[in-house]
Amino acid sequence: MNEIQLKYGCNPNQKPSRIYMEDGSSLPVAVLNGRPGYINFLDAFNGWQLVKELKAATGLPAAASFKHVSPAGAAVGLPLDETLAKIYWVDDLGELSPLACAYARARGADRMSSFGDFIALSDECDGDTARLIKREVSDGVIAPGYTQEALELLKAKKKGNYNVIQMDASYEPAPVERKQVYGITFEQGRNELDIDGGLLSNVVTKNKEIPKEALMDLKIALITLKYTQSNSVCYVKGGQAIGIGAGQQSRIHCTRLAGQKADNWYLRQAPQVLGLKFLDSLGRADRDNAIDVYIGDEYEDVLREGEWQKRFQVKPPVFTREEKRAWLDGNREVALGSDAFFPFSDNIERAYKSGVKYIAQPGGSVRDDLVVECCDKYGMAMAFTGIRLFHH
Repeated sequence: MNEIQLKYGCNPNQKPSRIYMEDGSSLPVAVLNGRPGYINFLDAFNGWQLVKELKAATGLPAAASFKHVSPAGAAVGLPLDETLAKIYWVDDLGELSPLACAYARARGADRMSSFGDFIALSDECDGDTARLIKREVSDGVIAPGYTQEALELLKAKKKGNYNVIQMDASYEPAPVERKQVYGITFEQGRNELDIDGGLLSNVVTKNKEIPKEALMDLKIALITLKYTQSNSVCYVKGGQAIGIGAGQQSRIHCTRLAGQKADNWYLRQAPQVLGLKFLDSLGRADRDNAIDVYIGDEYEDVLREGEWQKRFQVKPPVFTREEKRAWLDGNREVALGSDAFFPFSDNIERAYKSGVKYIAQPGGSVRDDLVVECCDKYGMAMAFTGIRLFHH
């Protein structure tokens, strides 16, 4: 098949719509179930590239959670500890396969943003991963293959309308890509940059030590940024993105947005949050919403009489700003990547508040010396990659 007709484009009024191969060759994808739309395919193809590169860079199964053509989460398949399994709502599923762990991490880092996501998997989707996907709200999944058990589970989702796409893992796109804007064709070479250790060898700070775990996290950050709408910044810890700031016009706003998401990820692990007693009738998405309010500045809203009874079995304790700050001070060894240089040291100051110890960014600002000086003040290690990673 060399084209797939779509219901409509980005919006219902944008018709006709299709995906096709300009040279008349067959599409490298097969729709196994459902009817994916225009944005579904954009998320699927961007997500597939991301997980394919993560797998190549780390040797581990990888997963991504995409929303509106930017990743809400990305991770590799490291095992989950008891706390992570609990905050990702998978502690009842027993020991998960590495691929399922990757998706639990990708989905769990920012569950608010991942609601209704499109999933990308680097490896054949197995039963564990399909069972996890089936219980979450999502639009579809792309993978190089599916076990029979996984396919049957996924086909039963959304009353049989769940989007399941199989990607030809051997497909290699042309080296030049094109798109049209306002009837005008843009052409450029594909971004085939290999994110490897050599890209992180130019450490410009006094602290030159970047352990292998942090090197892997920096690679994950940079690969994630390759497929995140710019400007973008990505915080990573333990093999998963924990905060992604995408599509901001200001670099500091990216850093703040991603840092807030990283903070929320860590606050979910605090005893005050782990101890919340939800009503049995409250679903995972509503629990996520309640947690987000509880750990945010609006926490008093959820503690008001008549409000907490809608969510909790018992009234939660107040989680004060001082308590939250004290808990966040325990987050350490976080890696951070930026798709372009930091123009001011305020980005470093903000990153430090979220536990950042290792940084990778292109360098090239007229204020590089001030940025390096700020890193040295906090004992951070920072590598200049010399490469920008804008994605539009």
